[in-house]
Amino acid sequence: MKIIIVGAYAIGTHLAKLLSRNNHDTVLIDSDEERLSSINSDYDLMTIQASASRLRTLKDAGVNGADLFIAVTPDENLNMNACMLAKALGAKRTVAKVDNFEYTDPKLRSVFNNVGITSLINPENLAAYDIANGLKMSWVRQRWEVHDGALIMLGIKLRDTCQVLNQPLKDLCKPESPYHIVAIKHGNETIIPRGDDVLSLNDIAYFMTTRNYIPFIRKIVGKEHYVDVKNVMIMGGGATAARATTLMPEYMKIKIFESNEARCEQLNEIIDTDRAMVIHGDGRDIGLLLEEGIKNTQAFVALTGNAETNILACLTAKRMGVRKTVAMVENFDYASMAESLDIGTIINKKALAASHIYQMMLDADVNNIHFLMSANADVAEFTAMPNSKVTRKRVFELGLPKGTTIGGLVRNGEGQLVSGGTQIQAGDSVVVFCHDINMSKIEKFFK
Repeated sequence: MKIIIVGAYAIGTHLAKLLSRNNHDTVLIDSDEERLSSINSDYDLMTIQASASRLRTLKDAGVNGADLFIAVTPDENLNMNACMLAKALGAKRTVAKVDNFEYTDPKLRSVFNNVGITSLINPENLAAYDIANGLKMSWVRQRWEVHDGALIMLGIKLRDTCQVLNQPLKDLCKPESPYHIVAIKHGNETIIPRGDDVLSLNDIAYFMTTRNYIPFIRKIVGKEHYVDVKNVMIMGGGATAARATTLMPEYMKIKIFESNEARCEQLNEIIDTDRAMVIHGDGRDIGLLLEEGIKNTQAFVALTGNAETNILACLTAKRMGVRKTVAMVENFDYASMAESLDIGTIINKKALAASHIYQMMLDADVNNIHFLMSANADVAEFTAMPNSKVTRKRVFELGLPKGTTIGGLVRNGEGQLVSGGTQIQAGDSVVVFCHDINMSKIEKFFK
């Protein structure tokens, strides 16, 4: 596949490295030589130092034969204009990163498509959605819904109160069981489990279930005593914080700590001050946190631009009794460290954006792909096409690649768990968990 990326910033660089490893014909365009030089010779891609707003640049990059054109510079106008030009010159699909989350409204999709922009992404909006969604359950690390909750995946850290520790999964996850465990994060290793595997203390287990069995899952993992989130403190008042505030449930009371006075004034103009209070101060100031009631706070979210600051702030909040912590960590090396320190939920905007873009590269009908930072894995929702390979045999006969498991499906709006004897039908939305495997190896089963 021929892919052109504009912008050698965090998202563009991450995507270029990811795609070059997967043997795609990748071109990275940026006007700054220093940014391009950060991509070392270990990656098989071509770089072009030039402005993507020039027709000559796009032609030199081979845009007329591009399967996917991605513009992810900090300038949303440049991104959109480059996509329009690329589409006019022959690019099949285009993606533009934008700052205004309102542009991503599904109602506007046809408007942008008509001018040559196939898809728009707003990383802050993607991160804000993950944050708000995760805070709805104080006892889970990650939560992902399929078809408005017909199926739900829960990533849960197992403590010593868990009732299902040290038991073979073949005794826990039977065909009639109300949940399946689709993956286990054990130390630094992610396991696609088999019947003889067991759940151990401090593992992160990924449960696939349906909405009505969530209380049952909460009971067997010993999390019934966790208090639901009602009070939230956010450190850092950037775009992600502002957007997350609008997405959180109305019953949550929010305090945002921002050290920049001018930004505090801006926040007071753009957020609902009846639900969220903006405080001019440093979220690392323990005296200020105590004064503002951290002892009665159930969730602390650190969203500054500094990963170390976010990690340390979450550690401090945990020591002060906060049960749920969320840290924005853009550096993957720091993300691993944060996981080992038991920070809680890790948010990485470039990984979220990459998952969204990766979905467009697949030929099969993929409704959603979500990257699970803690497990270094993807969970994807495929729609089974008529006479596709996945519909011809039962699940245990399909010969799915190693590192893959099917957790459940949605048929006629109803969520169902999948066992080895399940027969998938055309039109089913199937949830596939993939670790350390190229998604293109999975899509051929669904086309």
